[in-house]
Amino acid sequence: MKTTTVARSDFQALGTEICVQIVAKNEKTNNAAEDILKVKSIFSNKQKIFCRFNPESELSKLNKNIGAWQKASPDIIYLAARALFYNKISGGLYDPRVIEILEKIGYGKDFRKADFSKMKTPADFDKIGKDLINDLKIKEGKIFFARRMDFSGIAKGYITDRAAKFLKLRGWKNFLVDSGGDMFAAGKNAKGEKWRIEIEGVPKERLMLELSDKGIATSGISRKKWQIGEKKFHHLVNPKNPNKFSYELRTVSVIEKNTENADGQAKVLVLMGKEKGFQFAEKNNIAAIFFDYKGNVLISPEAKKYILKEN
Repeated sequence: MKTTTVARSDFQALGTEICVQIVAKNEKTNNAAEDILKVKSIFSNKQKIFCRFNPESELSKLNKNIGAWQKASPDIIYLAARALFYNKISGGLYDPRVIEILEKIGYGKDFRKADFSKMKTPADFDKIGKDLINDLKIKEGKIFFARRMDFSGIAKGYITDRAAKFLKLRGWKNFLVDSGGDMFAAGKNAKGEKWRIEIEGVPKERLMLELSDKGIATSGISRKKWQIGEKKFHHLVNPKNPNKFSYELRTVSVIEKNTENADGQAKVLVLMGKEKGFQFAEKNNIAAIFFDYKGNVLISPEAKKYILKEN
């Protein structure tokens, strides 16, 4: 009789904990372990492309040569195009040019290594004026930066999807790739059920999701927030009002057909704020769950189909 096991690996990448689980029959466990090692390589290789903290990454090298057309990898070209897309649908709230502000408020290195205690409170910032399409251009495999860019806001979801695509191509139907809360859940878990997913900060007795062949991403300020002097900051900068750091929403989670779409939309909804974000999710049939600092949970109509009925 064939029994089911779970091959699992936990490792660090993209500044967070990565967990990969493959549900396999006993005789396939070794194959699963080998493929998980290859997934680990995917994360490592993609990180070398997108990491703004690594001076040797492709993104860092592009950022050192602004104002000129440069050759770029398909990964960079793809995410640049997606950045333009999210910038457009959000009315400019998603903007990869906020890298300049992030560095000025102290987030210029891996968050785990940052020391904000030695910093002076920065002066106020100007709004990012120009439309993104004037500063970020793509043409025939080349890219143009008029200002420095950071695609990390959607890179984690994209890399998660690349890992999931690899596992699908290897023939796996039941697996979970979890990149610090940005996940792709394929098929079913070891119990033959849809994958059970908790929302960060919300007790599982209160809310639990069940997902199959879906991506989910959570964006929020509960992990990356800090203080310089008397002023509080977090990593989700509003380019239209860069001097105001909202603390209304703790997290927003979005369920989508893939993790990258969920990642981009979750960040946009956080920046919109609870009321406007929820209205936007309703209007555009986005499966979104809003969790505020008062402990309130708002669930969009589209997200209700993913709630475990036992809860």
